[in-house]
Amino acid sequence: MAEYHVTEQDQGMRIDQFLCKCQPDVSRSAIQKWIKDGNVLVQGKACKANYRINQGDTIALFVPEPVEVSIQPQDIPLDILYEDKDLLIVNKPKGMVVHPDGTLVNAIMYHCKESLSGINGEIRPGIVHRIDQDTTGSLIVCKNDQAHIKIAEQIKVHSINRIYRGIVIGHPAEDEGLVHAPIGRNPNDRKKMAINEKNGKDAITHYRLLKRFKDYSYMEFKLETGRTHQIRVHMASIGHPLLGDVLYGPKKCPYKLQGQTLHAAVIGFVHPTSGEYLEVEAPLPDYFKYLLEILPE
Repeated sequence: MAEYHVTEQDQGMRIDQFLCKCQPDVSRSAIQKWIKDGNVLVQGKACKANYRINQGDTIALFVPEPVEVSIQPQDIPLDILYEDKDLLIVNKPKGMVVHPDGTLVNAIMYHCKESLSGINGEIRPGIVHRIDQDTTGSLIVCKNDQAHIKIAEQIKVHSINRIYRGIVIGHPAEDEGLVHAPIGRNPNDRKKMAINEKNGKDAITHYRLLKRFKDYSYMEFKLETGRTHQIRVHMASIGHPLLGDVLYGPKKCPYKLQGQTLHAAVIGFVHPTSGEYLEVEAPLPDYFKYLLEILPE
């Protein structure tokens, strides 16, 4: 059991937000489930996730034991870019779901056997962050809880260096720039994210032109934040959606693509054990390199 005492500084905060602050390695959805399941007590009584805490409140948190998930290891080849005793970095192919019921997790479980982190109230097999199903590129997998917590801390404070490459429709007005606009759930379509000034979270994407084609632009993106669909939403919001992105761009694409042309090229972070900066680059997938060769200039 963990016990917290509310001070004047946190007066009026929602209890789920307060516990996220106290438990930075735990997702908000996991904390909300703990509250719903009665594992959080205020002054000895159960509460709801929207309860606003008061100065002097004593909050007791009973963290449930990890529950084994039913995901099974499968002998599926992995493109491993880096590996040591604490973590590995894999080059995720297009179309492979990351978590919780996709083949990447099955493959990782087979490769790492029982050496994977377990955080957030169930055995999450090593996944500390995600990239979209049809986005390719570098993904960190943690082999133990200590590595998971330290990488999660870097993600939380946006200190991880993440550089993506993508092809957008049209030509941005400036060769370099940034989009700074909050991203939240689209109120009219729960499957989509959107620029949401009311309920969105702060999001910043830097972009830079790498090569100009006749109808498209090959771009590099550097993330300051890591919101769901961030690059896709931000580029669509300035009139330049990613080529192949039927969710945020045109429904028809002149090329036979499986989703958006977006690749997580570089990931850099402080190693959880050595304390040294580690940077790994994932090569462009073949389909992407082929597009760069055939697009008319």
